[in-house]
Amino acid sequence: MHRFKLPYFILSVVLVVAATLALTGASQPSRSDWMVVPEHASIHVTLDQALASNRSKAGEHFAATVAQAVVVDGKTVIPRGARVEGLVADAHGSGRLRGRARLQLTLQTVEVDGKNYEIRTASLHRIGGKHKKRNLAWIGGGAGGGLLIGALAAGGEGALIGGPVGAGAGTVVAFATGKKDIKLPAEAHLTFQLAEPASIEVGG
Repeated sequence: MHRFKLPYFILSVVLVVAATLALTGASQPSRSDWMVVPEHASIHVTLDQALASNRSKAGEHFAATVAQAVVVDGKTVIPRGARVEGLVADAHGSGRLRGRARLQLTLQTVEVDGKNYEIRTASLHRIGGKHKKRNLAWIGGGAGGGLLIGALAAGGEGALIGGPVGAGAGTVVAFATGKKDIKLPAEAHLTFQLAEPASIEVGG
């Protein structure tokens, strides 16, 4: 009868267990994968705060929330509700009689599963309306009113006096009301496009 050697038995058991664990680990899928969101992919967000061309400043940051999940190859890479941070690249208020308002925004980071990832999006431009037609209407209307008041007050000669006065009054009204700033309220929906691919780690 052969005597059983304990050390060799223990070593054999250890080797078997190690091999089993290695095989089990190899057969299990990885816990996370890196996914690439392609260039030109759209990111739909809602603003967490109001922005305006006459109040926002170039270089300021703003917060927003992803409104629609970004899906790549059937897998959600950026979930709905993810937090994003953006940058006001340019902001210029409207003039009263000339100068159109400008507001330029871009996204910089997105938070997924507690981690922040840098993203680069094309700038979203908004340009305010032109002044010309509205200002001409105000100034012209003022001149017409002045002509009418002058004519009623003093006949033809009064009309010559009333015209320039009315035009001046019309200009004052245009100056007081002519601003056309861009205003984006909180929860406004905006769509950005990636300017380059973005790599994001996604849980399995």
